Amino acid sequence: MSERITLEELAELMRKSAGVTVPPAELQQRSDTGFDALGVDSLGLLGIVGELENRYGAAMPPDAERSKTPRQFLDLVNTALMTGA
Repeated sequence: MSERITLEELAELMRKSAGVTVPPAELQQRSDTGFDALGVDSLGLLGIVGELENRYGAAMPPDAERSKTPRQFLDLVNTALMTGA
């Protein structure tokens, strides 16, 4: 796969799967802020990972659901998508 998850897509996933609305511009500015400070708990992050697994038909990296920040999450998931891992 060669697709990448953008901050805009992550913001939409956060809204849809975790019920947390953070505008993409704010998420860009706060990409190193902890998910917990943004209002996303572990179950919300698990929902985001599940949505991505459904979308791509492949398991996400095991550490994705333990990511602390949006930047860490996107780096991990996008690396896996680019390498097909």
